Amino acid sequence: QVQLVESGGGLVQAGGSLRLSCAASGLIFSTAAMGWFRQAPGLEREFVARIGWSGSSTYYGDSVKGRFTISRDNAKNTIYLQMNSLRPEDTALYYCAATTYASVTDPTLYRYWGQGTQVTVSS
Repeated sequence: QVQLVESGGGLVQAGGSLRLSCAASGLIFSTAAMGWFRQAPGLEREFVARIGWSGSSTYYGDSVKGRFTISRDNAKNTIYLQMNSLRPEDTALYYCAATTYASVTDPTLYRYWGQGTQVTVSS
């Protein structure tokens, strides 16, 4: 059974930083492309970042480009999202997800999802 467990969310002031982690089990992690998405109340799920199986390929949503960094450690079956210069509009529930597709940002193409970790940025 595949499990994705996010951690690292919390409350932070605008301009601050957080680092999210997502620990995976039950899948061949080193061959899975992974992504981060977020969803604020009343809004659709939004693509944040994705990373290829080797970690050499990354891609970001326009709203986080230059502020967030996605990375992975295949030895630990874990991906990370370093979030800097946080803004109140970054407030959302953040999810990690796994896909067998390469280079996708469509959430419907991600098969496995975690339960999410809440990030709240105060102004």
